[in-house]
Amino acid sequence: MKATIERATLLKSLSHVQSVVERRNTIPILSNVLIEAAASGTIRLMATDLDLQVVEQVQAQVETPGSTTISAHTLFDIARKLPEGSQVSLEAAEGKMLIQAGRAKFNLSTLPRDDFPIIAEGDLPTQFELPAETLKQIIDKTRFAISTEETRYYLNGIFFHVSEDPQPVLKAAATDGHRLARVTVPRPDGAEGMPDIIVPRKCIGELRKLLDEVDGSVEISLSASKIRFGIGNAILTSKLIDGTFPDYNRVIPTANDKLLRIDPRSFEEGVDRVATIATEKTRAVKMALDRDKITLSVTSPENGTAAEEVPGDYNADSFEIGFNARYLLDILQQVEGDVVELHLADQAAPTLIRENDRSPALYVLMPMRV
Repeated sequence: MKATIERATLLKSLSHVQSVVERRNTIPILSNVLIEAAASGTIRLMATDLDLQVVEQVQAQVETPGSTTISAHTLFDIARKLPEGSQVSLEAAEGKMLIQAGRAKFNLSTLPRDDFPIIAEGDLPTQFELPAETLKQIIDKTRFAISTEETRYYLNGIFFHVSEDPQPVLKAAATDGHRLARVTVPRPDGAEGMPDIIVPRKCIGELRKLLDEVDGSVEISLSASKIRFGIGNAILTSKLIDGTFPDYNRVIPTANDKLLRIDPRSFEEGVDRVATIATEKTRAVKMALDRDKITLSVTSPENGTAAEEVPGDYNADSFEIGFNARYLLDILQQVEGDVVELHLADQAAPTLIRENDRSPALYVLMPMRV
């Protein structure tokens, strides 16, 4: 194999594929990126961790078609340090690859292409397109609530499902048992009858990075066990989490009768300020609700106390409720409007948070004892 590629093109593609590769691998070939040069003048780069695979195709000058695999992180680091604007020559033969750019030369070991594992997609019967912006919004407004607890593996991703509600919609939800985030968008053509799926956290992270570099639409194909995203020149394929997501609708409160309307920015800044003295043991921020006056406070046995009053629109009975400050801030950071609504019931019941009843996103937060 012999090909020449522009450094910027190589670096950009490697940055996409190498982030899938785990730093520590017991199987050496999984540390490598597969490079395939075709006579048509393209190079295909592919990396996998056996659950997730990313492939990207880029333009290059190909003298001799061929393929090999080489350490993904090493090649990425070399490309990063090569002079800007340089042409990079890649030449592979007999278990070695010669990389040249300007006066720099590297001779690296390779592993045979035939040993490289490829995820078999099988049949992907459900196919539809989503605007990249919509997919970004879905991910940004839900992924902070994905659980990191390995024992509840079925919560380690975003749950996608369709429903008639009364219009056909696509819903995405994530929860870690303490908070829930859900986004609802109109159901795209082709998504009717799609199976309920849980897309793993790592796939969501890689997908989000790729979405930053593309406008237009993302092609999505899926079955009950695999999903494939076509994003510009890249194709991301992932296994899905084999598990059942809990019926999260049961925890979305419908009868919370106390309504607080508040400016999300001043609320977020107030929570952030009083939470400065919070420690691991005392992560709770207490909200004392009074007529149009909300007092935020934190009491820390080690550090002392902090309190701040923030204005809000509240006309129900006075009461106090506590929340995990970090969880509350995560939700408030997703709110884009000028007003956020908190629908409260009592100090032990889950609270519903949203911009308004037409907002695509809603959040549920469990209170803490304070």
